[in-house]
Amino acid sequence: MLTKDKAQGTFDRVKKFSTADEIELLISGGRNALTRFANNTIHQNVAEENYVLSVRSVFEGRTARATTNRFDDESVRRCVLASEDLARVQAQDPDLLPVAGPEALSEGPAVGRAFVETAGITPADRAEGVAKIVQVAKRENLTTAGIYATSVSVEAVLNSRGLCAYHTQTSAEISVTMLAPDSSGWQKANSPDVRNLNPVALAEIAARKARESAAPQEQAPGRYTAILEPAAVLDLCGFMFWDWGGQAILDERSFLNNRIATQLFGNNVTIFDDVYHALQSGAPFDGEGVRRQRVELVEHGVPKRLVYARGTAERMRKSEHTAKVGPVEVTGHGLPLPNEIGEIPLNIVFAPPPEPKTVEQMVANTERGVLITRLWYIREVDPYEKILTGMTRDGTFYVEGGKVRHGIRNFRFNQSLIDMLKNVEEMGHPVRASGEESFDMVVPAMKVKGFNFTEVTKF
Repeated sequence: MLTKDKAQGTFDRVKKFSTADEIELLISGGRNALTRFANNTIHQNVAEENYVLSVRSVFEGRTARATTNRFDDESVRRCVLASEDLARVQAQDPDLLPVAGPEALSEGPAVGRAFVETAGITPADRAEGVAKIVQVAKRENLTTAGIYATSVSVEAVLNSRGLCAYHTQTSAEISVTMLAPDSSGWQKANSPDVRNLNPVALAEIAARKARESAAPQEQAPGRYTAILEPAAVLDLCGFMFWDWGGQAILDERSFLNNRIATQLFGNNVTIFDDVYHALQSGAPFDGEGVRRQRVELVEHGVPKRLVYARGTAERMRKSEHTAKVGPVEVTGHGLPLPNEIGEIPLNIVFAPPPEPKTVEQMVANTERGVLITRLWYIREVDPYEKILTGMTRDGTFYVEGGKVRHGIRNFRFNQSLIDMLKNVEEMGHPVRASGEESFDMVVPAMKVKGFNFTEVTKF
């Protein structure tokens, strides 16, 4: 692994080759391993170790970045030279700030996300986990496919003002799909600590969904009460958090433009961004090495604050929007410079409701509705009203009279995310969830009235 000392040594070599006014080094990478299975057998096992070195040079308000994955002296020298050549021909940016000083990485809560148990997982360990999944599939006369992946990664930001930010973490992920002749089931989980993953439990849930959704019936499209499991909530809500950056407001491409401090969602929806939450992952600093702050994004349905990189906060204070966006301060959510996106909250946590309900309790309280395992192929139709379209998948069920009656053919939906979060009737306890369309979050299951299903598929 690339240790903090090795990262510092690499930066010392970068400085030796640099002639820029200021210089910044980003290092990322690590060891990744993947076991892939299909048709009840492992068909791929791969592993790699790779690190990327990214140099940003600054000359009098001009900046550019160059990248390499080779760390020998000649490759580092050429990378530094490329970043300098590119920086010199850029237009001068009057808003470009000096690189962050060490004070930007202020003291904060410790995050321990590197687990020896995860780092020590071997191909044989992953194969054993897959074997247990396959045993469940064979017992249920199903066919299974999926992945079991593990990694050890590092992130580092160092610059010529003396900032040195370093983070290492592990990750383990299991995704299981169970296939029957006319139905399927799915479960996925991710954690820095492999001990939080249970391959058999995931397989059992996926198998049950495949079994219980067999011989799906066709249900007419329309507006139904929808019970969304956490993965479905995550993949829908993930489409809105790119709009929470200050740069998105300045560009007037955010659905929050002219909506901060208004009652946008239901009173039962409170959301914050918190990299220090026990169920979260990731580095406690951003792409410039600035420490991340816990930020309350939504309080009882009212968007309260945005997240900011250093430069965006400065531009916001000088803009016409400054009086309409709540507190403006650097929150440590910037992406590496230069970029056109600005910033994004990546550690989303939904606050628990006063009385969390299990999915089973939500079903029992529903007269007529649809239970959804997950969604896929989600696309944005209207960015300001946050209307999304997509399809259900891998376990969609009709609920009537407080019971799951049978599997149904999958629906296509057209649904405003704003309206969805206005109409949340019940929520579960937030859990760390994984999907396919967005990054991992801590989200609850939700019961939502009036979810708009527009078409029925043929499967």
